[in-house]
Parts: sequence; C-alpha cells; structure tokens
Amino acid sequence: MKLKFFTLVSLLLSGAFLSAQMSVMMTMQQNSNSRGTALGANTTTGAAGIALGNRVVMRGYVDFIFQYEDGMTETLPAGMGTSQTEDFKTSADVDFLFDFSPVTGEIHLNADSSGVSLEQVFGRYALNRDFNISFGRQLTALGYEADESPGLFAVTNAYYLDSLLGTALLPRVSVKTRRNYKDGVRANFNNGRFGFTLGLHDGYWANENFNGDNIAIDIAASLMIVPGLEARLGYAQEEIHSENDDVSQFNAWIAYNPGDLTLAFEYDNYDIVTADYWDLMLLANYQFNEVFGATFRYSHENLEEGAFDSDADRLTFALLFTITQNLFFNVEYSHAEVDTTSGDYDVDEFYLEALLTF
Repeated sequence: MKLKFFTLVSLLLSGAFLSAQMSVMMTMQQNSNSRGTALGANTTTGAAGIALGNRVVMRGYVDFIFQYEDGMTETLPAGMGTSQTEDFKTSADVDFLFDFSPVTGEIHLNADSSGVSLEQVFGRYALNRDFNISFGRQLTALGYEADESPGLFAVTNAYYLDSLLGTALLPRVSVKTRRNYKDGVRANFNNGRFGFTLGLHDGYWANENFNGDNIAIDIAASLMIVPGLEARLGYAQEEIHSENDDVSQFNAWIAYNPGDLTLAFEYDNYDIVTADYWDLMLLANYQFNEVFGATFRYSHENLEEGAFDSDADRLTFALLFTITQNLFFNVEYSHAEVDTTSGDYDVDEFYLEALLTF
C-alpha cells in the first residue's frame, strides 16, 4: 500500500512539474476561471446565483423525486434483497457564498424529511491567482460524479452496491464510500490546465475525531490534456484505530466534453478493513438541443469480504428535459443484476424527477 501511495505521489508531482513547464512556454497563462479543470480552483469568486449584496450570493435547488423499485427478495444479507416499493422524496439545498477577496467562504445547508443538516462550511484564503488554502467542512475530493442533483447526468448515482456499503455489508464504515463532507484543511493549486489538492482531515469514511490514531489524507491531481479532455488521479487513506487497520481508495477517471457530447470512464479500488471493493463506470451523455438530452450509463462492482463475494452490474438510461433555465424534468430507468455467494437477484428502478434551481 505504501508503494502504491508513493508511486501515485510521484506521478502527481511529475504532472505538476510538466504543467508548470508548459505554462512558462505559453505566451499567456490560462486563467483559473477559464474553461479548464475545476480541481483546486476558487469557485466562489464569480459564482452565479442571487446577489444579496455586493459580497454575498445565494443559490440552491428543490428536488422532487418519485421512485418505483421492483426486485426479487431472496435469502440474502439484510438490505440486499428488495420487494416492490414506491416512494416520494423531497429535498432542498441552499448555499451562501461570501467574497471578501482574497478571503472567501461558503455555507451549504440541506433539508429533507429528516431535518436540516449542515453539509459544508469552509473558508478559503487565496495567496495568489492559482494557489489557495481552504479550511472547514468540505466535500471529499475523489470521484467523478457530483454530490448534488444539478450536477448529475441522471437522477441517481452510478453504483448500486455503494448505498449498501456501511450498512448491511460493512457496518464499521458508517458513511458512503463517495461524496462525504469532512472537516479538515486543504492546500489547493489551479492554473486552469492543471489542478492539485492535498488535504488533512479528521476522517474520510468512519471517524469524526482528529487524533494520532484517526487521521485521514487525500491527494488528487487533474490535467486538462486538451480543451474538453480531462484526466484525474486521486488517493485517500484513513486510519481506523478501533479496527487496527485502515481504509484506502484509489480513484482515476477521464472525461471528454467537446460541447454537446460528454463521455466519461471511472475506476475505483478500495481496501476497506477486511474487504476489497473495486468498480468501474462508463457514461455517455448527449444534449440534442436546448430542451432534450439523454444519458446512457453502465457500472460494474465487485466486493469481496472473507467468504462473501458479490458482483453487481447496473444499466441506466435517462431522459433529461430543460423546461426553462431553472426548471428540469428527468426520467430514469435502471436495471441491476447482483450475483452473490448467498444468491442472485435483479432490481428494476424507475424515477421521475422535478428539479428547480435558483
């Protein structure tokens, strides 16, 4: 594991050096706010939203989803077999962005049927145009898919087993494998073409207390190879003192977005205490016109924990309708096939979503 980590660090630092050399050779350095990688960038300054004065912007969304799920229940671990269910789910998100350049900050609030929660709250100090330090509760850095509905290419996220990890299968990991919000500090660099972040956190998956036994780090680098073609590598590791072990993740993805077409490939490899978990995703999205777009997505997952082995394949097809600049209707159908040592089952899912952004 240490060899993998140091190899990754060497590759990331090499990418930073090459990017710096390219920037010197260019007649004009690309600005961080231009069409380039977003990793490590100051995305608060100049962000769109409702102006609440000269220095404060508010933005958010309301997300309403109808879900229908039809699966086969077999003799499987709790939570893995499903029967026919229908449900409505409503959530809302409000963000406040503060710009006192070179100091900026954000507060993200989320509300659903369980109550109101604080997703993110962080400050940022920009030492110059390309380098900044952020501190507070922030989104974890690894993974291709967005953490909120307006940034997704479908109604749901890609991976089927992801929602089961940390519940029925791995109770020692108490949160999702992706898109968590954790307290910590990050050093960030972004010059448009190359982005880099290095973070120190009080936990990444399981812990919320910062001491010598529960420390998490993450490191990621992104390179805009040519306009629209981006590649990213990342690694995260958290020590879990109660298990005398750790959890680690290696993430890599590449995406191509020349205009109306988006193509993406992602690969993850996790070492979760006594379990090994890896996955991959293929995604294609095309915006046919200003009103209509479509997404096709495939994901495969493999989980091994002792004698238990599980494979999941999920196909997703989504139709995306833009009614106005702020109102969207989305339809999704997903089919998952899960093969385990305890039995096999299929799950069909259907979603209708109304999404209002502001």
